[in-house]
Amino acid sequence: MENKQIVITEFGEPEVLAIQSSEIPTPQRGEVLVKVYFAGVNPIDVKTRAGLGWAAQQNRDKLPWTPGYDISGKVVGLGDGVKLLVEGDTVAGFIGFPLQGGGYSQYVCVPEEALSLVPDAVTFEAAAVLPLAGQTAAQAINKAGVQVGERVLILGGAGGVGHLAVQLAVAAKAEVYTTCSGANLDYLATLGAHAVNYEFAPVSERLTDIDVLIDLVGGEAALDALKCLKDGARVVTVPTITADMICEKASMLGFEAKGMLVDPDPEQLNTMLYMVSVGLLKTEIQQIFPYTQVIDAHRQVETGHTRGKVILDMQC
Repeated sequence: MENKQIVITEFGEPEVLAIQSSEIPTPQRGEVLVKVYFAGVNPIDVKTRAGLGWAAQQNRDKLPWTPGYDISGKVVGLGDGVKLLVEGDTVAGFIGFPLQGGGYSQYVCVPEEALSLVPDAVTFEAAAVLPLAGQTAAQAINKAGVQVGERVLILGGAGGVGHLAVQLAVAAKAEVYTTCSGANLDYLATLGAHAVNYEFAPVSERLTDIDVLIDLVGGEAALDALKCLKDGARVVTVPTITADMICEKASMLGFEAKGMLVDPDPEQLNTMLYMVSVGLLKTEIQQIFPYTQVIDAHRQVETGHTRGKVILDMQC
């Protein structure tokens, strides 16, 4: 048996992605071997493949490199000293972040403490949506300190991080507003948000008195959204490429602004898997691509118009 992996052969367009075969790895002490069923495709994967950002800089001399930080699958092998997991366990995890990657593989070795057990009521597909996007959403809401009754604006509410951030802010009993295209207005209303169509007018012409801005879009859209904020508002901006610019402008206007880099936290993932299992959190998948169609998966994420997540079926 062999392990098929998707690799970045050089930095560039989606066509630089290739499928390579290697031997199935052997788990080291404290590691388990996971047979990956699904791997999440995130904007950071697309950015890294294009040669942008820190992970790309650090891996420049290590190509071919296997991207991917979200996995769901089954434990099929144990290294020495593994105490928490057994063969046959269904697991999900936010792995190898940010420099190691490795999720776009049929088999991958992972330290057992980096994995969460997936409840029976949660599908492999839903579990693969949550690790990076779910934790980014939760950590952004926590970092902003969202309080009951506050008016919260989330830019890009229909995306992978956005659709989860909206639900978590609603669960925190905030009054949640979000921007989206016309096609996603009804969808976001079902999640409990007041959706604003950015194709119709800039959000600054539609909203005022916002307490908290969660920026998942960056750039001009984020600069425009700063005009919606009331005095003393808080801003958390996630896209790293424009974070410095947004924080600088927000601070100049007297707002408390922070960028953020998500931090893998298996206990937080446990909580979100539980929320999905009891129906408190819904995961949305735009499309599942066979791993052999990873180029198309990257093209879809690059459109910037994905509802929920794109995931790869690593076994088909």
